Amino acid sequence: AAVAMFTGKANCPYYAKAELLADYLQTNLPSFRVHKITQHPDKWEQWLHDICETNGWEHRQCPIIWRELLDRGGKGQLLGGLNDFLEYVQQYYGITSMMLSEEMLHIAEENLQTYLEIVKEDEEIKSLIKPMQIWITSASVPICYHLIPLLANGEVFGMTTEISIHLLDTDQFKEILHGIVMEAEDMAFPLLRSISEHTNIDQAFIDADIIIVLDDVLLNLEVQSRENYIREVSEICQVYAPLIEKNAKSEVKVISSGKTFANLKATMLMTYGPSIRPENIIAIATSWESAAKAMLARKLNTSTAGVKDVIVWGNISGSNYIDLSHAKLYGYDCAIWGPPIFQRHLLNMIYDSDWIHSELQSAESTLGARVSRCTGMLPAHAVATVLRYWYQGSPSEEIISVGILSEGQFCIPEGIIFSMPVRFQNGNWEVVTELEINETTLEVLGRLSHELVQEKLVALKEINEMHPYEAEEDST
Repeated sequence: AAVAMFTGKANCPYYAKAELLADYLQTNLPSFRVHKITQHPDKWEQWLHDICETNGWEHRQCPIIWRELLDRGGKGQLLGGLNDFLEYVQQYYGITSMMLSEEMLHIAEENLQTYLEIVKEDEEIKSLIKPMQIWITSASVPICYHLIPLLANGEVFGMTTEISIHLLDTDQFKEILHGIVMEAEDMAFPLLRSISEHTNIDQAFIDADIIIVLDDVLLNLEVQSRENYIREVSEICQVYAPLIEKNAKSEVKVISSGKTFANLKATMLMTYGPSIRPENIIAIATSWESAAKAMLARKLNTSTAGVKDVIVWGNISGSNYIDLSHAKLYGYDCAIWGPPIFQRHLLNMIYDSDWIHSELQSAESTLGARVSRCTGMLPAHAVATVLRYWYQGSPSEEIISVGILSEGQFCIPEGIIFSMPVRFQNGNWEVVTELEINETTLEVLGRLSHELVQEKLVALKEINEMHPYEAEEDST
């Protein structure tokens, strides 16, 4: 038994003529079998070179035709191009192709269109079955442990999207990573294609679609200065950013979370990774937002789900401002009833202004203590929530607080990562710039901006001191 192998450019008229004749032979001759491999015109030359080099053939034309003897093994027998095939068919089967040149060109054009449609369809199918690659840095921390089930249960990316999770940390935490991997595998999530541990930093972020940066510093200002901690953060980002540029996908989404320097990490990743899309690097403020909603709900003895549009401004893991001036309350059980869309301004429902200041907005507030003491469940939920909004859209008309690169909105200086209100839609976010901001809030935003500008200046100063020549080149 033998199979005739046909390969050529999708838009080649000679390939079209050989293909049509081969189809005729296969239909009319029981022992004649054909296998066709159509190539994109741009890839033809390289493919032809490789197949000839592998088999020791000399052939430079389109198409190339050979016979494979299925019952004997060994390499195929080269027949040659179109003329060689016509001569072979005439000699063995007494059949000649009478196709006209115009017909050859027409079929070649149809071949190309069909080929492109098939390729597009294949790519769409592969995109559905190819798992999303998620990398988590400093993966031994408790946040990661709580985050994995949230990512793998299908709610974040949808019930048809498989994921592969890559846990990155140092050799010191290899045993912890191994334990997390084993436990996650034993949970047998249907959408978790694979989970793996990585301690080789050079192989980090390969094919990453999403990178979640959980690195923190053990902040103790009695031990060393804030400037030293900023240098430590800069050094971490200096390692990560070039690897993200080199190894990750071009549209990679990068999320900065953690208890310390969430804004600064995002800023430094942008600084050291200029080719990473700035709109794809965000810092997570949702922990503050959800904790504030829960505290307000407890105060009003109502459901947390009814509290909307609480805004977190500023430095997520530093000085920030919980803004209730746009907050709304839905479904509140009182004398006035209304439909589900009926809303009240939340501040009108809380008459204790001293409570708002002491519990939510003072520097040493109860809310701040609650957020800083969390062991991982809250920040993990925050990361998962923002990813779900990013990929599936946020609730209609609802405001979400996210640390993003400022472009001057709300009089905030450009070039710093600042938490502000956004909406997610169609895989992107947009700042809710239509909000009316009162003078008191603008004054607070100015103070918060100053802190972040100073933090960035200190970080850039550290860069200049570590790499004076590079800094000199950048300034020029």
